[in-house]
Amino acid sequence: MSKSAPINMRVEPSQHALLTKAAAILNKDRSRFILDVACKEAENVLLDQRLFYWTESEFDLFEKVLSAPVKINKKLQKLLSESDSWDK
Repeated sequence: MSKSAPINMRVEPSQHALLTKAAAILNKDRSRFILDVACKEAENVLLDQRLFYWTESEFDLFEKVLSAPVKINKKLQKLLSESDSWDK
């Protein structure tokens, strides 16, 4: 197991109370709560980095592919027939 690195921060008393209350609702200690939330947000920031450098002709091809009709196949039909995971 790798060594852990400390992260220290100063917060206002109202922020401290807010974080403590939210952590308690999730049955987590404050440090675990802060780390989980911070890591989740860091992942979102990194996943949102979608910058494409394309020439005009490359972009035109991209748009053409996106606009083309979808070819139906067995795997796609199976996927589309399944219920949504968030509805379960």
